[in-house]
Amino acid sequence: MVSDRSLEVLRVIVQDYVASREPVGSKSIVDRHSFGVSAATIRNDMALLEEEELIAAPHTSSGRIPTDKGYRLFVDHLADLRPLSVAQRQAIETFLGQSADLDEVLARSVRLLSQLTHQVALVQYPSLSRAKVRHIELVPLSDTRLLSVLITDAGRVEQRVVDLPRPLGEPVLIELRSRLNSALVGLAMSEAASALSDTAGTGPFEQQETVDLIAGTLRDQVGANRQDRLVMAGAANLVRTEEDFTGSIFPVLEAIEEQVVLLRLFGEMASDQHGVSVSIGRENAPFGLAETSVLTSGYSSQGGNLARLGVLGPTRMDYSNNMAAVRAVARYLSRLLGEN
Repeated sequence: MVSDRSLEVLRVIVQDYVASREPVGSKSIVDRHSFGVSAATIRNDMALLEEEELIAAPHTSSGRIPTDKGYRLFVDHLADLRPLSVAQRQAIETFLGQSADLDEVLARSVRLLSQLTHQVALVQYPSLSRAKVRHIELVPLSDTRLLSVLITDAGRVEQRVVDLPRPLGEPVLIELRSRLNSALVGLAMSEAASALSDTAGTGPFEQQETVDLIAGTLRDQVGANRQDRLVMAGAANLVRTEEDFTGSIFPVLEAIEEQVVLLRLFGEMASDQHGVSVSIGRENAPFGLAETSVLTSGYSSQGGNLARLGVLGPTRMDYSNNMAAVRAVARYLSRLLGEN
């Protein structure tokens, strides 16, 4: 059984090791922290922590560093998250508030989160299993080129340029736009794909090839919206922390490029009392990420579709700050998407 003082010793070992990347000894704990006990007493606490496999000695006669189990206990006993500074909160509102559409919002979110945490930032596109078509627009760019625009109730805008085999008269374009909106608006993505198949083959005979091409393009747009995918930023931060990995970081880089693996990991993570999910070290071994920690929080879009954003980095990270940043960006993202 770990005593309250031993938990406090573990807390300062984690914090000091995260700050310095140097093993922490009993003398430095006594010198830097006000425990009111001798170095010998701290050594006894550290011995108990080592017996519980919460800390370990990387070298003989060295100080101690946290283990994955120690990081887990530390995170589970975080009473409060370190609040973001006023400047950090203003940066979130200013940077994300300038975004024009969902793609830009998510791209800005990962860039900002990477800057706030100095980790790899990841954001999942909203799950579109329940998303519905809000509007279809066909914008002529020239006589033989138009822009096909698909807008969902989740705020996603998917655009494709269509090169036409022959000019499409304005009356036909207006009629086709009206027919597509009548057939698709309010339908779920899976239903929209089926409805578009029915649309093919229903245009004026002389324009049939063009109508089928536009319907096929929209089917591709619907398919793109139905795919789960991630946006990532800050891979350079992982390279800067290469010393925190026992071997090469290339397997980690390869693993995070496998979006299917990360999406599966996201799906298995459950939120804690702070609204943040934390998966540490060997808990990530099945995903090829045994030397990393992953912190995520959920956000929602206007259509009520849920997704996650978070950060990935070495187990030696500032959990309190990073959890607060992940939670804050997720909350602001939910608010921003809910207003659009």
